Amino acid sequence: MSYPTSPEFKAINVTSKHFNLVSETVSGKVQVRALGGQKWAFTAKYNPMTRAEFMPVYAFVMALQGRYGTFTIVPPVISSTRGTATGTVTVNGAHTAGDATIAITGLTGTLKAGDFIKFSTHDKAYMVTADLTGSGTVSIEPGIVVNVASGSGVTYNSVPFKMRLANDVQEYSLSANEYYEYEIDMEEVL
Repeated sequence: MSYPTSPEFKAINVTSKHFNLVSETVSGKVQVRALGGQKWAFTAKYNPMTRAEFMPVYAFVMALQGRYGTFTIVPPVISSTRGTATGTVTVNGAHTAGDATIAITGLTGTLKAGDFIKFSTHDKAYMVTADLTGSGTVSIEPGIVVNVASGSGVTYNSVPFKMRLANDVQEYSLSANEYYEYEIDMEEVL
């Protein structure tokens, strides 16, 4: 299922969550151990909506049954490159889980640090961490979560994120002038 594209969000907050263990001693020394893994989360806020605008969105959310259902969303603005990338981009050579640099081919133009990409064989979205011009090696965060085969496609515009609701309780408010106010929290499915 794809998240409704209308009405558009007023704002979207993007959160990155890494999984680490942290311990601090009484003397102030801190030890951090990376457990691996990262996921994206969004809080999407809407402008006040009429009933006709709001109910299709809320019906979609209700059909998810809280955190049970999953959906794809292409967030506005952030899901497309800031660079000038064009071309059919594919992975050049096989890469194993954990790799944070991926050889790609078929790229004309640039990918910019902060752009999102997605591999055709993955549900996970990744962030580009260094500018890349043309084919070469793209640096990403986090490292890939599963192996990626040579020839796998790379999406760099309209990057879809696989998400679920961040909680099982959904609420909205209805103002005196009959406008619905709503925001939704979602997190990436790993």
